[in-house]
This record gives sequence, C-alpha cells and structure tokens, in this order.
Amino acid sequence: MPHSSEERRFTKAYDLYADSIFRHCYFRIGDRERGKELMQDAFLKTWEYIAKGNEVEDMRAFLYRTANNLIVDQYRRRAKRTEESFEDLQERGFDVASSERTEKETEEGFTSDEVASVLGKIEEPYRSAVIMRYIDDLSPKQIAQSLGESVNVVSVRINRGMKKLKSLLPVT
Repeated sequence: MPHSSEERRFTKAYDLYADSIFRHCYFRIGDRERGKELMQDAFLKTWEYIAKGNEVEDMRAFLYRTANNLIVDQYRRRAKRTEESFEDLQERGFDVASSERTEKETEEGFTSDEVASVLGKIEEPYRSAVIMRYIDDLSPKQIAQSLGESVNVVSVRINRGMKKLKSLLPVT
C-alpha cells in the first residue's frame, strides 16, 4: 500500500488534473458520461499502479498516457468509429474555452471559437498533438511521455497541425 506522501501526491494530482483529463477524454470521445468514466478509470489505474509500489515521475504525463490508452482501447472495441464534428460537441454543451481572446490567441490572431470550428478538420495524429499542446496545455515533453513518442515527433506533429489549423482559419 502506498505511503501517506504518495496518497497526498495522488490526491493533489486529482485536484489539479481531474478536470483537464475529463475535458481531454470528453473531447476525444464526444460523450460526457463516457468521458467522466474514462477520467475516473485513468485515475483508478494510476492509483493501482502506485499501490503496486511503482513510481510515477511525472504524474500529469502519466495520467494523460493512461487516459489516451483507455481512449485507444475504446476505439478498438468499437466495431465502427463514428466521427462527430466539433460543432456537434459544442451543441451538446462542450466548450473548450470562452470566445474571449486570451493573450496567446491575440498573439496568434484568432479566437477559441474560430479554432474550435475547424479543429475537427485536422487529421490524426496532428489533431491530438494540437489539442494536448494548446487545449490541455501540456509541454511537448509531457505529450511525448504520454504518447510514448519522442519529443521531436511530437513537435513535428504540433507544427504540422498548427500549419493546417492556420490554413483553415479565416484571415484576420
């Protein structure tokens, strides 16, 4: 059984990352209840891993990797994956961010709503890299750890995804 310091670290990780892990799962799956279940499963599997005496160096990256593995498993179980537009997700109440311009958006010249309207048009694995970098606010190193890829591969995916995203956005 984990020591109290690991329990505190895990509890702190839950407080810090549960919402962002949920949003990530929900965005990738498109179902609020299933997103919540996947988030809970990611934390449960992480706790079980720690309880077995294993050490987790970067809790946030480990949680995202676990969540991504659960998402991939779900896709594999589906006989046929149905694509859902980002607009459909928004109609069901999902909001990545408000439509107000953040400092980063002002610098880039587009709003979250504009990005959201075209994000679904970016193909995988670039879409996931962009989501994890700019919506989940993970560093390329954390994304690489969570996906089991090199930082270079992740950086290339982010770069290509952003180029595609910018090409789809209205010129301001």
